[in-house]
Amino acid sequence: MYKIYHNPRCKKSRAGLQYLKEKGVNPEVIEYLKTPLDESELKDILVRLHKKPTEIIRTQESIYKSDFKGKNFTDEEWMKILLENPKLIQRPIVVKGPKAIIGDPADEIEALF
Repeated sequence: MYKIYHNPRCKKSRAGLQYLKEKGVNPEVIEYLKTPLDESELKDILVRLHKKPTEIIRTQESIYKSDFKGKNFTDEEWMKILLENPKLIQRPIVVKGPKAIIGDPADEIEALF
């Protein structure tokens, strides 16, 4: 079963969802801005991605630039920041089994097939 952590307002996220559908996959769609992740979900995604919290931050977001850029936080502090500001999480994130990938660009998702 595929899951996609999706923001329908994001062009790259829509492209990732379209990529899956073109491959014949009907994923579980989780609009993580409407249904925020909890700490255990975010930790699980990071394990599947093999990434630290700082590696999934959208640094182009205005809130990142105004509130967080240039500041040093621990991984635990970044976890809290990402949970409180889910807009900062890279998208789309596609999960299948024990693996996950950030589908930007969408053809990166191919690694899950």
